[in-house]
Amino acid sequence: MASPAARPHRTTQLTTTTPPPHTTFLHRFQETSPSTQLIGFLTLAITSGILLLLAGFTVTAFILGFIVFAPIIVLSSPFWLPVFVLVVVPLLGFFCFCGFGIATVAALSWVYRYSRGLHPPGSDRFDYARNRIASTAREVKDYAREYGGYLHSKVKDVAPGA
Repeated sequence: MASPAARPHRTTQLTTTTPPPHTTFLHRFQETSPSTQLIGFLTLAITSGILLLLAGFTVTAFILGFIVFAPIIVLSSPFWLPVFVLVVVPLLGFFCFCGFGIATVAALSWVYRYSRGLHPPGSDRFDYARNRIASTAREVKDYAREYGGYLHSKVKDVAPGA
């Protein structure tokens, strides 16, 4: 075995490379960036201000439009009432009919799937409610049977011939 002095000594060179410029920029930005709470608050304030401004514009436009068009609406109202009755009312009736039809088809589909045992959404809650109603009915029946027997014995005590 060679002595430590006999071994050749290796020199390690530490090479220092400068990081790319974009890395140092990002590092400096992260060090000096404001907190995330401040950024969130500024975002909320700016967004709220813009929405408030748009709401103000909307209300102002509605009021000005009402002022400008109110005389036209008043003067032409004898025309608009029959149009409303002849067009809008049947349209609303048609849309209600369609909505009730869709709701009926959905309900019948759910009942069909439930009766086939396919467990549609909400069937577990339906089963729980059904079991709860059945158990309550049994409890009421048992209570009535016990209480009815009690009353029957009291009637015999009061009127022995009954």
